[in-house]
Amino acid sequence: MPFVPAPPTWSEIAVSQVRGQSVLTTCRNVQPLKVLNPRAPAGSCHVVLSSYGGGMVAGDVIQLQLTAHAGTRLFLGTQANTKIFRSVGGQVAEQTINGFLESNALVAVLPDPVVLQAHSRYRQRQHWHLAPDAVLLLADWFHSGRIDNGEQFAFTSFESELRVTVGGRLTVLDRFNFQPAEHIATSPANFDRYQTALSVYLVGHPTDDRFRQLASTLAELQTISREALPEDLSEQEFVVAVAPAKPGVLVLRALGTSRQALQPVYERLGQALAETELLAHHPGQRKY
Repeated sequence: MPFVPAPPTWSEIAVSQVRGQSVLTTCRNVQPLKVLNPRAPAGSCHVVLSSYGGGMVAGDVIQLQLTAHAGTRLFLGTQANTKIFRSVGGQVAEQTINGFLESNALVAVLPDPVVLQAHSRYRQRQHWHLAPDAVLLLADWFHSGRIDNGEQFAFTSFESELRVTVGGRLTVLDRFNFQPAEHIATSPANFDRYQTALSVYLVGHPTDDRFRQLASTLAELQTISREALPEDLSEQEFVVAVAPAKPGVLVLRALGTSRQALQPVYERLGQALAETELLAHHPGQRKY
């Protein structure tokens, strides 16, 4: 996979192997994005995405290119929830991420939730390009609004597209488009009583020990299966479903009534990443 330099208008992150350590060797910030690089133990690299205003206002555009060079280990997170503020004049806040994982690279992306505030418009696109022996663990999490303030599905629009190619072949394509004014958010066919939604994607070679370890963790998080659905879901604070999309791709979907309801999913993923073969440290312990 040849290295592709980012356009000058894009923020850029690149991680390389330096004396057996995964080190941030390229870091370019383009407002409104701010990139932080706290020290990480055990030779992995820890990068945190932040912003100058605590979120994205109407018309903000974030474009980030990330490259994990051969053999590197990277954790990518956010400083806090990404707040999407109300739209002005129909403007949309946008974020695009292009990620490249070279041979044997491991990247875990566990951001805090996107909080879609009242009358906001948000569009996100991610395209990850993996070498055949790379491993990607990627989470995508959003709240229906400022839940603690009672704000629920008052945003105007949310669009999301995820593409993952492995060895140049499209392996994952997941699109989501939701406008509360046109859809019934509380319908059982949509979100029912739940206010926060989390998706986790695991992509790698099925025989890779790192993929197997993380796949086992996702399987443990399966709380409700198609074979054992309870008669009444109304008392469940969260529900989780895990399924293989195809060989080498595992997808977790979770709905919760609050962030606290789904936080155990992140905690368990952090524990799994602390294994020596993965990041060798729990990235969430330094934050929560």
